[in-house]
Amino acid sequence: MTQTTAPRVRTLVLLFLAAACALLAAAGPASAHAALTGSDPQQGAVVDKAPAQVSLTFSESVSMDDDSLRVLDPKGKRVDEGSPSGTGGTTYTVKLHAGLPDGTYTVTYQVVSADSHPVAGAYTFSVGAPSETSVSVYTTEAGGGVVGWLYGLGRYVSYAGFTVLVGGAAFVLACWPRGSGVRPVQRLVVTGWLALTAATLLLLLLRGSYTGSGKFGDVFDLTLLGEVLQTKSGAALVSRLLLLAAAALFVAVLFGAYDKREDEEKRDLSFGLAIGGTVVAAGLAATWAMSEHASVGLQAGIAMPVDVVHLLAVAAWLGGLTALLVALYRASAETPVPALAVRRFSRVAFGSVVALVATGTYQSWRQLGSWAAFTDTRYGQLLLVKIGLVTVLVGIAYVSRRWTARLAESRPVLVRQREGTAEAPEAAKAASTPEKTAAGKASGAESGAESATESGAESATESGAAKEAGTAKAAGPAKASAATAGSGDARRAAQLARQRAAMDAARQKRQRDADPQRFGLRRSVLAEAGVAVVLLAVTTVLTQTEPGRTEQEARAAGPSSSAAASASSGTVTLDMPFDTGGRNGKGVIRVELDPARVGANDLHLYVERPDGTAIDIPEVKVAFTQEAKDIGPLPVVPDHITTGHWSASGVQIPMAGDWEVAVTVRTSDIDQVTVSKNAQIG
Repeated sequence: MTQTTAPRVRTLVLLFLAAACALLAAAGPASAHAALTGSDPQQGAVVDKAPAQVSLTFSESVSMDDDSLRVLDPKGKRVDEGSPSGTGGTTYTVKLHAGLPDGTYTVTYQVVSADSHPVAGAYTFSVGAPSETSVSVYTTEAGGGVVGWLYGLGRYVSYAGFTVLVGGAAFVLACWPRGSGVRPVQRLVVTGWLALTAATLLLLLLRGSYTGSGKFGDVFDLTLLGEVLQTKSGAALVSRLLLLAAAALFVAVLFGAYDKREDEEKRDLSFGLAIGGTVVAAGLAATWAMSEHASVGLQAGIAMPVDVVHLLAVAAWLGGLTALLVALYRASAETPVPALAVRRFSRVAFGSVVALVATGTYQSWRQLGSWAAFTDTRYGQLLLVKIGLVTVLVGIAYVSRRWTARLAESRPVLVRQREGTAEAPEAAKAASTPEKTAAGKASGAESGAESATESGAESATESGAAKEAGTAKAAGPAKASAATAGSGDARRAAQLARQRAAMDAARQKRQRDADPQRFGLRRSVLAEAGVAVVLLAVTTVLTQTEPGRTEQEARAAGPSSSAAASASSGTVTLDMPFDTGGRNGKGVIRVELDPARVGANDLHLYVERPDGTAIDIPEVKVAFTQEAKDIGPLPVVPDHITTGHWSASGVQIPMAGDWEVAVTVRTSDIDQVTVSKNAQIG
């Protein structure tokens, strides 16, 4: 049976690693959790004279250093001076050199949002008139590369370690106190502690490079590490390490003093361990809640305790499930998991699911803000996947509850069968004892008679002197031979005893595994654990994704700022979503026509991904048509300026009226689409 169960556990471990690698690789760089909602000068603006400063406004407060906000001229030379400064709220400014010449300038920023995630981006504005620029600003992305991948993996391992550590300890205390002496369960909980500790240390080392340069060589920069320790995220990681020291003491007591006590004494110690363990577990959960999504935004004072409850419920359910799986597959025949422990865990899991539904509903409302965000934002789409996985997990858990009920019903019958099986060998042994005693006595008498006859014959044929000499010579070897024979018999007896014990254990394990109720429970719990592995990976990616509410607010802020500009300058701005149907075929194209009047106009086009980052495409074309006067289409082929930006000067609009602006977007050799909107020009 060991040979058949071990591959299943190994399969689960491989699934754990595969889910982590696949989802983390697909996740890419961490999404921005603070979005750029405004700027001065605005994106794509053409100003008459050079501004004295550049201002950026974000959806939440951010952290900046001297190089977080840079302004580059067309040749890539920095033209900003001094350190960025906050002007109150979420707006940050940097001063520019005086007397800047005409041309296109690039503004780049790389900051850390209040929920600890790196945010990077860039845009352009022009002084006098647009020009060619040599600046390439999207060669690197915040939170990307090898460091970003390792950071994501560290987050996944830390969540998994927390779940196993807290859930496994809770399973022992609340469901199966005798499990504190079961070695596989002990190893599981200790492994969870080691994984969480190692992942926390890794995150602490990677943090500086993750939010900064992204270079692996900066991981061991002590100066950078010192700066990280002064941030909110660094303080949270250090606090987690201190709490893990307290958790190590808790685990030592749980599997040491607690395990050695009798059942009566365990009840007295259980209360103290439960209180202390809850405090430590809540503290560990708070290190996430106080430094990530829950710590910023709407109702942060309520969201942080709710997040702590959510994390504890996840750990109690999924961590306890892992402990139950290990106990069902790895516990010895002498310490099988009792049906009572399974029933207790079933109640704990049910309570955890209720807590998850309540806290998850609140978190979803807080992070999304609208039903449309479920499908229109990446956060909402991932949340739908998570909800689906939880639904599947609850369905499998229902099957496990049914197997638990059947196991409880069949338990008395199995106990009586085992007692009967144990009584039969004892009766046979007692019946055979008198016969063995009588046979032993008869055998002793026969051997005594034979010994007497042989010694009499020898004494008649040998002389007294020879007999004494032979006896003296043989005395030493005889004693050595007897001692050797005795030690050999002892070793054989010990070996036989071990073999007999192994055979008895194997027989008991076969009897236990032959129970159809227990077999069904093991299969359903294994299925639950497999789904839980994928669920944990999706949750990790979700924590690195920009909340839907923030994404929608950033989208709303863009058009509104453009509309304000249009009212004052006469510029027409049109935002048109497109989908060519191919890979990376979705996005938004913005068309700006300035001054939107009869005669010559300047045309600017900006192509962005759904998350707001600029993107280059193979081809983009524009055509103007006025159907009422049967004019057009008038084609315009703009020139590529920089990443995601095209421009054309001297675009002639022959007369005022309602014009259709059609944009043809090609994202590959075969994927192309034309989108259009009407605008009043003139």
